[in-house]
Order: sequence, then structure tokens, then C-alpha cells
Amino acid sequence: MRGGYPHQGPSIPGRWLMAGDSDARNRLKLAELTSGVGALVLGAGLGALFAPTLRQSAAVVLVTGGLLHGWGMLDKHRLETSGATHQIWWVNLLYWVCWAALGGLVIYLIVRR
Repeated sequence: MRGGYPHQGPSIPGRWLMAGDSDARNRLKLAELTSGVGALVLGAGLGALFAPTLRQSAAVVLVTGGLLHGWGMLDKHRLETSGATHQIWWVNLLYWVCWAALGGLVIYLIVRR
């Protein structure tokens, strides 16, 4: 049975992410878009955090952006590692650097309060 998510996919590992599968490509693009939009909102939140006039909404924007970006990164990473795509070492490194940066931002926000 084939569903809309990888965990509901076919029993053949990596089948749903093969090059000719347009559903898989669309799903991967959605994950990339979610991550990109999350990064954009996160950046806007950082800008708001340091702008005195928008300080009240900074935490909400940061959390929203962090959640969106984090979900998109996780989803894309899961799709790429379970499929038949070639893994590039620096992409994996950037994935973990980004998680470390998000963790550092959370620690900063907790300590700052």
C-alpha cells in the first residue's frame, strides 16, 4: 500500500525515491520548500529579535521559523537517507551544523530570559 508519507510507502526500501518517481520528487521538493520557508521565517525572527520596534513578536517568529525549518530539514534528510540518492558528505555536515546552530539558539533564548 502506498501512502503520502515515506513510512506508508512500498515495502521495497528506497523505491519511492527513485529517479523516475514524480510523486517522490514532489515530496522531496515540498520538504526542501518547508525547510527554506522555515529558514526564511527564522531569519526574520532573528531580525525582529534585534530590532527594538519588533521585539515583542520576536519569540513567536523565532519559534515558528525554527519549527518549520527543523521539520523541513528532518523530513528532507529522512527522504534522502531512505532513498536511492547519493549522499554527499558536506550536505550531511551542514545538516548537523544547522541542528547545532538551532540548539545554540534555543540555549541562548533560555539563558537570556
